[in-house]
Formats: sequence, C-alpha cells, structure tokens
Amino acid sequence: MIPVDGDTMRAIAPHLTGTRAARQASIIDGVGGALADRLASFDINTRLRIAHFLAQTCHESDGFSTTEEYASGAAYEGRLDLGNTQKGDGVRFKGRGLLQLTGRANYKKYGDLLHIGLVDDPPMAAEPATSLMIACEYWKLRNINPMCDADDLYAVTKAVNGGTTGIDSRRAYLTKAKTAIAGLEAVALAATAGAGGAANILRRGSSSSSVGDLQRKLRALGEPTVVDGSFGPATELAVSHFQKAHGLPVTGMVDSATGAAIAAA
Repeated sequence: MIPVDGDTMRAIAPHLTGTRAARQASIIDGVGGALADRLASFDINTRLRIAHFLAQTCHESDGFSTTEEYASGAAYEGRLDLGNTQKGDGVRFKGRGLLQLTGRANYKKYGDLLHIGLVDDPPMAAEPATSLMIACEYWKLRNINPMCDADDLYAVTKAVNGGTTGIDSRRAYLTKAKTAIAGLEAVALAATAGAGGAANILRRGSSSSSVGDLQRKLRALGEPTVVDGSFGPATELAVSHFQKAHGLPVTGMVDSATGAAIAAA
C-alpha cells in the first residue's frame, strides 16, 4: 500500500493564505489520516489511480479548500434530473464533498450506499471524512480505475465532471500528484533495500552517467529514449513499459530488481 496521507495532499495542493488556508488545513487533517486505507479498500491502490484521484479531488474542492460549492444551489431548483422534486431542494442539496455531490437523488443514492442519512442531514456530505467515502464510492460506481490505468486524463475528467472543464488545472495537479507519489515509492524502495538503498534507485529527477547507461539499454530494447543522462518523463515511461511487460511492479523507477531485469534482457 502506498502510504499517502495529509502530507501528500499538501504537496499537491496550492499554497493558500487566510481563511482559505485554515479551511484547507481542516479538510486535509480530516481526510489525511484515513486516506491510504480508504483508497486501498476501493482498489485505488496504484500510483496512477491514486494520482488521478487526488488530482481530481484537489481541483473539484478548489485546492482542498472547500467541500461545499460557493454558489447557493438555487440554480438547481426544480432540476428533476437531480431528483429535486420538493421546494428548496436546490439549495438544500447543493454541491458538497470532494467531488461535489449534488441533488436529492444523489444524496439519497450515496446515503443509502454508505448507510448514513444524507437526505435528512445534507451538510454531513461536506464533512471531510464523509466526503472522502462519497468520492470513493463515486469512483467505484463510475468505474474510473481503468481510465487511470490508461493514464487518460480526459476520460477521467469526463467521468468526474461530465466534460473537460478545468482540464489545465487538473493536469497541473496530476503532475504534482505523480511526483509526490513517486517520492513515496522511492522512500519505500530505499527502506526495502536497506541502508544506502536510496542511492541505488534511479527515478525521475536523477541525473548521472548511470541514467545514461540505463537509457542506452532501454534504446537497445526498442524504447524511444533519448540518451542524455537525465531521467525525465520519457525515461520513466520507458521503464514503466518494461516493468509491465516483464511482470515487475510498475513504479517507473529502477531499483536493483528492475535494473537486473533490464540488464538480462
């Protein structure tokens, strides 16, 4: 299990000040402690799946600074497609949560799934821990994990948003998420390798003659990698392709096992 937590969320989120910073801290503290276990229970358990989940929730919650949409919700009044059949439903069931649950029908649907009374107590959907559970259930019902496995930002965004609104922001958060999670994996690999193990791991950002040697080997295996001694996105992708093809953990990093497999190939 990749040990994502509040620190991971902070590494992805924008730096805020004032009341927004205080609210961001409250949300991250409320979600971070349960994050790794909750994601794992929904099979959001690989670097790509976690990175896409955190990127999308970060964007939808305005940088983890709100779990309630800023608008009043009046625009949803009478929206039968959202199940808003009673007077006041628009405001009562406005968007809440990390992925903005909206409408009476959705509050009932996810309340029933989680066995909590969201229809009777709509603000509960904005509570950080509850909003994480709702987001995970939504992710599962929309079958978003395979889109993450394909690293298809557009498909993931459409599944979350219905369109591609905010795609540039989501892309930027995704890049930050991938970097943060790669760092966690590097630490885990180093711990597995023992003392001094970190020095033997090649990952994005590494720059050395060893990276150049790796790139030459990857080119010899048919990967279109530039030999420049700098471990960038293209090298990471080539390593990931190799790992997937050879039944290795797909981390995009080169530890002793991946290095030995590349040399043998």
